[in-house]
Amino acid sequence: MRELSLTELDTERTELLPTRETLSFGNSNWASIVANNSSMALNAATFHSLAHSEAWQAITVTQG
Repeated sequence: MRELSLTELDTERTELLPTRETLSFGNSNWASIVANNSSMALNAATFHSLAHSEAWQAITVTQG
């Protein structure tokens, strides 16, 4: 990657993107996001015991 000079930066131009139609409910857009994280661990606390752990994650997104 090379550095740009001030002259090169001065020649750069921007333009706005065109507006886009969106799905809407009446006059509003909304999104419902539900996230759930859970885990469980078990250790019998005895000599030479093993520990077991499981974790779950779920994310649900509803948009209207």
